Amino acid sequence: MSIPEIAERLSVGRIAVYAMLEQGIIPAVRLGRRWIVTRHAFENWERTCGMPTGLPRKTEHKVT
Repeated sequence: MSIPEIAERLSVGRIAVYAMLEQGIIPAVRLGRRWIVTRHAFENWERTCGMPTGLPRKTEHKVT
C-alpha cells in the first residue's frame, strides 16, 4: 500500500503515517529508504485496532 493511501484511510497526514511507521505502530518493513506495507498486514492491523493477534509471546530466560 502507498503512504498516501494509508493516510487517507486513517484520515491523517503523510508525516503522521511516517511517524507511525518509524515507531512500529503500523506493521511494515523498511528496505533502505522505502517502506513496504502489505495490504493484508495493514487491513489485519486496521481490523484489530492495532492490537497484536495470535498468542502472546513468553519471555525466554537463559539458564547459565
